[in-house]
Amino acid sequence: MSDVSDLFEAHDGYVVVDVHVQPRAGRTAVVGRHGAALKLRVAAPPADGRANEATCALLAHTLGVKPAAVSLVSGASSRTKRVRIDGVDGPTVAGALRRAIAESEVEPGNPRRGLRG
Repeated sequence: MSDVSDLFEAHDGYVVVDVHVQPRAGRTAVVGRHGAALKLRVAAPPADGRANEATCALLAHTLGVKPAAVSLVSGASSRTKRVRIDGVDGPTVAGALRRAIAESEVEPGNPRRGLRG
C-alpha cells in the first residue's frame, strides 16, 4: 500500500486533510492522489457552496464520521482545500484513505464511458 501520511496532518483529536476537488464530475468519488493532496470528484457544481458541502459529505462517508465532524478550513472558492475532521486520529485516517485510494485504482473512471446503447 502507498504511503498517505503526506495527505493529512494529525493533531490532538482531529486531522486536517489536503484535498483537490473536481466539481461537476459525473459521479462523486475518491479518485486517488493529486500531488500531496487527496483527489476527489463531486457531482455538485461549485455554486452556492454545493461542491464544498459535497466534499465534506464525501470525506465524512469515507472516514466513517458524522457530517457535523467535517468542516472546511480553507479553500472555499478554490479546487485546493483543507478540511478538518474532528474525532479521528492519524492511523484511522491513514487506513481509510489507503482503502479509498485502493478501491479507486480497482475501479477507475466510469466503466460505461464510450459505450453507446
